[in-house]
Amino acid sequence: MYFAALLARTEDGWEASDTELDDVETLSDLTDLARDASVDEDTVLVLIEQEDAWFGVVRVDGEEDPRIYVSDAAAAARSSYGEILLTDELLGRDPDADDVLDALDLDGTEEGEPEADESEDDDEPAEAADTVPSGPIGDTEILADLGVDEKELLALDGGDALNEIAEVLGASEVLETVR
Repeated sequence: MYFAALLARTEDGWEASDTELDDVETLSDLTDLARDASVDEDTVLVLIEQEDAWFGVVRVDGEEDPRIYVSDAAAAARSSYGEILLTDELLGRDPDADDVLDALDLDGTEEGEPEADESEDDDEPAEAADTVPSGPIGDTEILADLGVDEKELLALDGGDALNEIAEVLGASEVLETVR
């Protein structure tokens, strides 16, 4: 089960809104959603969690590029919402590397040779498992100026992480209203 919310900073504190991610397919879509919730181009946090498996924070400040933190990249990679956050840049991948191989149609098999049985693990491509690290990834200083330093962020785990972040921000009551 997923939970996603937007926290927008205003002059009077934080405003929270529940958000549907069904129409969000890319980080750009998510960033646009956050910017639409922004008041005077102030900070907006997108908070996403999947039960006790992982959580993610996307921070959008005005027109700056979004900053991202994911508590467990390997767990998030198995999630459609997590995949939105795990960009090539965040993972340190060259986004053009796969395109070159795809254009050449090199799949590792000889012409006429049947491809490997795909029924073994349909949930996750083998290359994704090899390239996504287990554990935290991203900007560990994403919330430092808001009161959650790197050490505290890395210590957060599972289901209470978003509540603990909201508490430090002074937004626990508004976050609870959208839960």
